[in-house]
Amino acid sequence: MTRTVKCRKYNEELPGLERPPYPGAKGEDIFNNVSRQAWDEWQKHQTLLINERRLNMMNAEDRKFLQAEMDKFFSGEEYAKADGYVPPSA
Repeated sequence: MTRTVKCRKYNEELPGLERPPYPGAKGEDIFNNVSRQAWDEWQKHQTLLINERRLNMMNAEDRKFLQAEMDKFFSGEEYAKADGYVPPSA
């Protein structure tokens, strides 16, 4: 049976992650409060931010920026978009 969580982003019961995506308290918080759908959307958005803003994951400031944007993304606040990104037309 699929595990469900009350998703912080969508404010509804949705299928959850299979395991925490990070170690520690942050991973447990995401595991318990973020749906699989929201996590997948964040993964795609995070990739856009890393590529378009040329973030370096070896740089602590870039990792801190992504962490803050992830928190905003899941809580429904305004979050950073990829500069100049235009989604493909359908």
